[in-house]
Amino acid sequence: MARPSLLEPAPPLSTARSVARAALGAMLLFTGLSHLTFARREFVAQVPQSIPLPDDVVVVLSGVAELAIGASLVALPARRVPVGLATAAFFVAIFPGNIAQYVNGVSAFGLDTDGKRFARLFFQPALVAWALASTGAGAWLADQELVSAGDSPDRAAPAPGAPS
Repeated sequence: MARPSLLEPAPPLSTARSVARAALGAMLLFTGLSHLTFARREFVAQVPQSIPLPDDVVVVLSGVAELAIGASLVALPARRVPVGLATAAFFVAIFPGNIAQYVNGVSAFGLDTDGKRFARLFFQPALVAWALASTGAGAWLADQELVSAGDSPDRAAPAPGAPS
């Protein structure tokens, strides 16, 4: 069985998933805009020292990336699977900033205690899950695993004891 193409237009998802995808896109548009304007100083404070670029450049680049990803989530529903994968990868890529904020005790966005900064770390996996679920990218990845294992994602497994 051929693997489903990543670049093939994706069929529509449920209304709930479409709304969740659009909401994630709107959130990223808002945070991207905030990187470039009113919250820039707080984002600069979160940039890990290990990144070999000026802090402001990192914030601008991540803000532009968030704007592009957010706009893609909203405007390109037929390309939602690759956009969902890119969104999840972006959330993974920026996670070191959240870790650095916790480890270095940086207060920003109301995260002014170690407990709050630690709790915030658990939101990043939720964002990755949101990106994968709302775009169908998680199901696409699961289909890839089934195809790689030689199983067909279109076949339901027979019930135990049932003839195959």
